Amino acid sequence: MLVESPPEQRAESASAPPKRRAIRVLGLPVSVAVLVVVALASIAVGAKELSLEQVWHGLFGASGTYGDVVVADRLSRTLLGLLAGAALGLAGAVLQALTRNPLADPGLLGINAGASAAVVTAVTFFGVTSLSGYVWFAFLGAAAVGALVWFLGGSRGATPVRLVLAGTAISAALYGYLQAIMILDHAALGRMRFWTVGSLASGSDAAIQQVVPFLLAGSLLALALARPLNAMAMGDDTAKALGANLNRTRALSMLAATVLCGAATAACGPIMFVGLMVPHVVRSFTGPDLRWILPYAAILSPVLLLGADVLGRIMARPAEVQVGIVTAILGGPVFIFLVRRRRTAQL
Repeated sequence: MLVESPPEQRAESASAPPKRRAIRVLGLPVSVAVLVVVALASIAVGAKELSLEQVWHGLFGASGTYGDVVVADRLSRTLLGLLAGAALGLAGAVLQALTRNPLADPGLLGINAGASAAVVTAVTFFGVTSLSGYVWFAFLGAAAVGALVWFLGGSRGATPVRLVLAGTAISAALYGYLQAIMILDHAALGRMRFWTVGSLASGSDAAIQQVVPFLLAGSLLALALARPLNAMAMGDDTAKALGANLNRTRALSMLAATVLCGAATAACGPIMFVGLMVPHVVRSFTGPDLRWILPYAAILSPVLLLGADVLGRIMARPAEVQVGIVTAILGGPVFIFLVRRRRTAQL
């Protein structure tokens, strides 16, 4: 599966400006430090105000106190945000490389729509009400749509354009189905309204344990695809000459994105724009090398997701604004800016 780095890629790494090389190397520990700060803020700050003393006792003091209960909930929520954010960032980076479109998003290939449609079906027709049931139906829906997109996109003859077209068509059909079911079944609408906008509030040890194996497997696969995807970025003919197996790389990329996005969506619902914004921003200072983009995306995507979650908790106290709504509010203007900048660059 792995191929030798393209000569141009090695040359780019070797001849990168000193400033970019310094940013790449020094930026990783800085990014980790920022992630630690945001994670601590996610534990300490929320819709329910706690003093630093209560947070400290909740983390290290005697159990059974009010602070202990709140902090325990926030710990699970923060851990889910770390895992889901990393998964969405990696999935977005892989899909942008696979489709050769820097504006691609994990929702582009219908994975979010498949997971959402599967959960709505489970609630409406099978009476599923537990989070553990949501997780498995959502993951199966995402996997089924991923396989269908791969088949409709041409399977072994799949191309980036055909995959995107297949994913867009399936997404439109599934979201139409989803809206029809939720309009006709008011009970389903009441049960699903928070899940469908994306939320970390459902974070629990049980949900995390169910999705962790999929997230770890998908992350390892995504990181292993860095070099083959680097080769494919230079064009199919060049990639073949360098020894890359195009069909296998595309199939494994689809598998990695499906597992990552499906598991994240299963645990916290569809969250948009995280997989779009972070890899695009990372690429602006690391360059096109996925060996740098993927680690940075895995670190900085949870920063965005947890930061948006903290913002949603404090902007409407004592209520909360779900993280999926906050990322959509932040992501809309950013997406418009990126599209306009890309269009200007092409003129």
